[in-house]
Amino acid sequence: MPVLPGDFKTYLQLTLVACLWGGTFVAGRFLGPELPAMAAAALRFMLASLTLLGFLLLVHRQPWPRLNWRQTAQVCALGLVGIFAYNLCFFYGLSQISASRASLIVALNPAGIALLAWLLYREQLSPLKLSGIAACIVGAMLVIISRDPNALGSTWGAGQGELLILGCVASWTIYTVCARPMTASIGPLFTVSFSIFAGSAMLLACAWWQGELTVSLLGQISAAQWLSLAYLGVLGSALAYIWYYAAIARIGAMRSGAFIALNPLSAVLLSVLLLGEQINLLIAIGGAIAIAGIYLCNRPAGFSWPRKRKALIHPAAAPE
Repeated sequence: MPVLPGDFKTYLQLTLVACLWGGTFVAGRFLGPELPAMAAAALRFMLASLTLLGFLLLVHRQPWPRLNWRQTAQVCALGLVGIFAYNLCFFYGLSQISASRASLIVALNPAGIALLAWLLYREQLSPLKLSGIAACIVGAMLVIISRDPNALGSTWGAGQGELLILGCVASWTIYTVCARPMTASIGPLFTVSFSIFAGSAMLLACAWWQGELTVSLLGQISAAQWLSLAYLGVLGSALAYIWYYAAIARIGAMRSGAFIALNPLSAVLLSVLLLGEQINLLIAIGGAIAIAGIYLCNRPAGFSWPRKRKALIHPAAAPE
């Protein structure tokens, strides 16, 4: 079935979402060596929380679900894993390795999500999805072993950065799969928003407790760093999710998920253009294989473009 003209705006928004998420690696790499990781994560999600709160109150205007104690505990657990842990691994990792390498390692997300969903929910793994999982793993492994010549066999720092980014994969895999019951209960937008509120509170509290978030630090943040934080929080963590879940409501989760393959591609291109990062042949090959794997993991059999399909459960999204 051909793409319907009425859905063109949705596909354009999904392309922009992929670019926004890809750009978060560039912004995170820019901030990584300059700003304490805990402070950067706390400020990012403070801005994201304020943006989402404004959207829910002023634009969305739907009744907020009332959470019982069990759901409240689940939201806090999701915030701990998907926001707190993920972003500490994200910022600490990007302080040590390039944005392009990090984004291609995070391409393991769909493979991890599919495997954990099979383990916990016995979700079927089709031959197409198994091929995608294998491609994601092979591609990410090629990226991991394709060290820069200056880093080959030398410092533990390079290996630690890669392990931290693998921590991002583990955090996001657990978050995405374990969020499914909550998503089915209160919807994806409220699930993401509430977990961001909870994770933001944890990040702010820890940053203050460790002395990383101080008045003097806020005064030392440059205009360029504030712009990067605003990009990460307002665009990469709030607007991108609003657009993404609006697209899911219009064309379905699986069709929307196919655009996730653009995330690492946009991250690599932006890293080269804005940060001047170098891409060697092994990274390029591994990245191409990983991107193909993402597409296969999210592409259902019998490809078509339905105008509208309702879905409560989001696919293997790539954050932030």
